Amino acid sequence: MRGAILSLVLILLTAPALAVEPKEMLDDPKLEQRARELSAEIRCLVCQNQSIDESNAGLAEDMRLLIRERIKAGDSNAEIKDYLTARYGDFVLLKPPMKPETYILWYAPAVLVVLGAFGVGVYFWRRRRGGASASDHLSAAEQQRLRKILEERDGAA
Repeated sequence: MRGAILSLVLILLTAPALAVEPKEMLDDPKLEQRARELSAEIRCLVCQNQSIDESNAGLAEDMRLLIRERIKAGDSNAEIKDYLTARYGDFVLLKPPMKPETYILWYAPAVLVVLGAFGVGVYFWRRRRGGASASDHLSAAEQQRLRKILEERDGAA
């Protein structure tokens, strides 16, 4: 049993490293390192929650090969990113640029946290202030009936 669990853990830990196949790798270690760094910044359009460096999808492999071809051709990292964003849009970048089209991606989480904190603050402020209880919304007849029920309950106990 322990052996099976250990094997499973080892497989899961090495899975991302298996995405880049040996046939894709460049001969120059510095260029390969540059390709790996770039691949870690590009989103897999199939998986969407992984970089192309981690993904085993066919499109991710094609994009890794494209990056390596562009590196061999002498393109800079910025030129490669510009090429990919021109082709696939800003969504292809795991860290989208700060510009009006992406403001919602950058600021929405903070706005939601602030609104949530404000809502929680208002809730507790009203509660501490002694907001209306349920019996305040009852008519006089309903309040009298409620008192009678509570007295009967307390008398039976």
